[in-house]
Amino acid sequence: MKQEHATPSEWLPFLSGGGQMGAMMRAHDWSGSPLGHPRTWPQALRTTVGLILNSKFPMFVAWGPELGFLYNDSYTAVLGEKHPASLGNRFHDIWGEIWDDIHPLIVRALKGESTYVDRMLLRMNRHGYDEDTWFRFSYSSVRDEDGTVAGMFCACVETTAEVLAERYREEENQRLVTLFEQAPGIIAVLRGPEHVFEITNRSYLQLVGHRELVGKTARQALPEVEGQGFFELLDQVYSSGEPFVGHALPLRVQREANGPLEERFIDFVYQPIRDPKGDVVGIFVEGSDVTVRKRVEDELRAANRQKDQFLAMLAHELRNPLAPITTAAELLRGGQLDPARTRHASEIIARQAEHMTALVNDLLDVSRVTRGLVAIEKEVIDAAEIVQGAVEQVRPLLDMKRHALQVEVPREPAYVCGDRTRLVQVVSNILNNAAKYTPAGGSIVLRARVEGEQAVIGVRDNGQGIDPQVLPYIFDLFTQAERTPDRSQGGLGIGLALVKSLVALHGGSVAAYSDGLNRGSEFDVRLPLHLRQDAPAAPAEGEPALAPGAVRVLVVDDNVDAAQMLATLLEAHGHAVTVEYDGKGALERALRERPQAMLLDIGLPDMDGHELARQLRGSPETAGATLIALTGYGQAEDRQRAREAGFNHHLVKPADLGQLLDILGQVGTQSG
Repeated sequence: MKQEHATPSEWLPFLSGGGQMGAMMRAHDWSGSPLGHPRTWPQALRTTVGLILNSKFPMFVAWGPELGFLYNDSYTAVLGEKHPASLGNRFHDIWGEIWDDIHPLIVRALKGESTYVDRMLLRMNRHGYDEDTWFRFSYSSVRDEDGTVAGMFCACVETTAEVLAERYREEENQRLVTLFEQAPGIIAVLRGPEHVFEITNRSYLQLVGHRELVGKTARQALPEVEGQGFFELLDQVYSSGEPFVGHALPLRVQREANGPLEERFIDFVYQPIRDPKGDVVGIFVEGSDVTVRKRVEDELRAANRQKDQFLAMLAHELRNPLAPITTAAELLRGGQLDPARTRHASEIIARQAEHMTALVNDLLDVSRVTRGLVAIEKEVIDAAEIVQGAVEQVRPLLDMKRHALQVEVPREPAYVCGDRTRLVQVVSNILNNAAKYTPAGGSIVLRARVEGEQAVIGVRDNGQGIDPQVLPYIFDLFTQAERTPDRSQGGLGIGLALVKSLVALHGGSVAAYSDGLNRGSEFDVRLPLHLRQDAPAAPAEGEPALAPGAVRVLVVDDNVDAAQMLATLLEAHGHAVTVEYDGKGALERALRERPQAMLLDIGLPDMDGHELARQLRGSPETAGATLIALTGYGQAEDRQRAREAGFNHHLVKPADLGQLLDILGQVGTQSG
């Protein structure tokens, strides 16, 4: 027996060779195997075993009623730690964990039906733990000498590594697809000379509008892009094999069905895709929608141009008053001027300095408003008072240019809640523009009205109008300077920007209208009506509320600078002062506003101060006012003529401020 076990190949030639498994079969103790000793094996089994032992493919044969298991060297890798105990053992005992999966196939093979399975998932335990494995294999019947199926044969290939590699590639591809889809930039892959969309991502669809792209040529999918040069660029890149890089190129695309063309700006690259032979087979498109960035850059460039133009304009505006100031200063420094010329030079310096101060104040106002540093001191005020205050400020320019001003205010008070000074500034800026841009002798209408829950103050003129291209930007900072860098229109372009900001601080809005150049213009300031029931009653016309001891004063002088300076001095001492520059305007205002005191220049252009005083004394509305003559003549007969005309006091220019304030103090005391 020992000799038989040691040298079975001498009498069992089918077990000769066969590598490791052949040697194991020759030396194996078969006493416990359901197959019995190899010398008892039928010829069909011997032939099959000889076949599998000499094959390099993993193979096994299961024979007999209990399916005793025999396998070759290549199959040992499949068994793992189940080898070598599996040799000669029962098929079920070896692969019990996968028996439910393979048993139906075994039954079919034992019935004479061959089977083939590709990539079958089997959860095996061959290394001490459960693992997913995949196999490609076939089960075939093995018949004995009488043709009866006595066993089954299997040739198999483990495809676990292949399946896992494919899974990894699929997962990687899915990750790439996800990254591709979620990428913030636009991405697309075009195939072939017709540029057929193969892949697009979400950003690309957002750029062109959500539409079906995949499977269509670029020209079919984006017909509205024809003629913009993009298809030609694709053709060029495909034929030349050279990439193309575009920066902020305009693209007009219909992003909504039946919608208008929208202009977008894109940075992009057309990169050719080559096959293994180096031939171009497609184009990879990658880029970004830079529309927002492009518009911001354009706005910054425009703002920079406006800044440069504004600085040039500001330099021009400041040099203009500096020239006469410098000249007048040189004359004064020479010390050879007579008193009249000295006074004239001083007035020039004062007037031009005021002009420069106004420029600087406008700049500071714009700066404070845009930075939110302006505090609005609100009070309830009638829109008519705002109109009146604006007219007073602009009256000198209106008169100088001989404009006809028509003022319309509602019969009932139109109260708004706001800063009196700032609202007067708003309307006076607009009125000043109307006077400035209307040729001499023009017509201007200043109207306050109520529309719904808004008080509207409008200024309409028949002047040079506004270019339609400029109209949408008329309230932008420095638009004026950009529009007329040669100063043919004048101004720094900050007045209307300031108007818009101040109105916005009051919860209102301002709008401009014009039919075009030389067709006039109209501005409407809209403010919320103050609807409180406890709004103060409107003061009687010409009788604004005054602080204790203050006096309503009318200054009448055809010397604009002198009148305004005197008014400023009196206002600084708490008095309410209005100004007129001729006798007719003074008479009309006096009858309307009933000032308590009037300072009348004697040498007025249309009627002298004596005649004006007589008419004032003859009217019940003004008969009780204190009249003060302001004249350059101080002889006794001049004082006598003033008393006869009805003057209470006679002051010689330049008036003594202390004396004048004493007179007004007496008036205030009497009125109190």
